[in-house]
This record gives sequence, C-alpha cells and structure tokens, in this order.
Amino acid sequence: MSTEIKTAVFDLDGTLIDSLPDLAESGIALLKSYDLHLPTEEAVRGMIGDGAHRLVDRLLIYGGDEKRIDRDEATRRFLEIYEPRATEKTHLFPDTQAMLTTLRERGIACVVCTNKPVKAAQAIIEKLGVASLIDAIGGGDSFATRKPDPDHIRNTMRLIHAEPTRGIMIGDHQNDIMAAMGVPMPSLFASWGYGDRSMSAHATAIAGCIDELPRLIYDLSRPN
Repeated sequence: MSTEIKTAVFDLDGTLIDSLPDLAESGIALLKSYDLHLPTEEAVRGMIGDGAHRLVDRLLIYGGDEKRIDRDEATRRFLEIYEPRATEKTHLFPDTQAMLTTLRERGIACVVCTNKPVKAAQAIIEKLGVASLIDAIGGGDSFATRKPDPDHIRNTMRLIHAEPTRGIMIGDHQNDIMAAMGVPMPSLFASWGYGDRSMSAHATAIAGCIDELPRLIYDLSRPN
C-alpha cells in the first residue's frame, strides 16, 4: 500500500522560481568587485543548488581566484549585492500559483526546503505573491544541516508538525533527491530546472512541467 501524501516539500530555485537572472547578475557584480573573469548566465546555472557559500566559491574559482579571497567575506559581499535585488528579474515558473492552489485545495500542505538563506527565500515568496500558499520555509541557514542531509527536510516539515514519511520532495537537483531518499520519502525531479538530467537518476518520477505535479502526487498517493 502507498502512504497518503499530506505534505509537498519544494525546492525553491529552479523548482518554483526562475532566479537565475538575479543570481547571475549578482555573481557578475561580485566578480567585477574583485576584478576577476566574468561568467555567462549559462555558466552560473550549473553553480546553483548548494547554497550561497558554495555558489560564491564556484564563482570565484570560475573567475580565476586560487583560494586567495576569503570565502566567508566574499559570501557576505555577495548577499549584500543579491538580497536587495533578489526579485528584480526573478519570477515564478508558469503555472506555479495554480499548482500550489490545487494542492492546498486537496488538503496537501506546501513547504519550501531550500539551501538559499531563509531571509532571501522569505522575501522572494512574499514578493512573488505566494506566501499564503506556503506553510513554512526551511532555509539553508535555518538548521544545523541542509540538503542533501535528510534532516533538512525533516526539520522543515516539523515546523508544521508534519510527518516526514507522509511527504514528497520536489526539486531540480541531486541534493533534493538524495535528501528525500534519506528520509525516506518519494521524490519528483523538476526537469524544467537548473539541474542536469543525470541528477534525476534516483527520483521516484520525473515531472515534465509544473502543472503535472498534482496528478503525479495523486498517483503516488494511491494504493498500488
């Protein structure tokens, strides 16, 4: 028998929102401040998914720094650039609001579990008009661990007193899939996001577009 799914756990960047333009422009501004080689937007796409500190490290390596620049200071500088402009070009992927509404109408809670700093995640969710559809946000700095550690999902779900084994993880990165496996819970790979398709290898299923999610979640909730 399948376990009825009561909570949908969403990654943020590359899953609910297209944040690449703002992240890329902020990354370019950071590297300009250090007089380093500048990345293309497409280059930045492959750097997203492991939180701000790892993104900054990858940006600096791409730019030509050989670990001389202090990563903590560079991350602070990046967030000072990024957070005030985090929604200038960032937008919801098509059908996101309708999808979240459908899940809520079916009695499924919706939470965000992201490696992005929680302050930025909260501001984006508010600005894009879907805060009323999101029951909780667990950011990359909300707990002692973050994805791919499964405790990031567990702790995020505990914010609404939800049972982790009755959840499903939806994300575009191998961190999402690995964290879900560790809970354990089923996972859906968001093929429209930033992750390489190879990252979907251990997902329960692959979602081709956002409006497929309610059906896929319903199918995984039904008895076998």
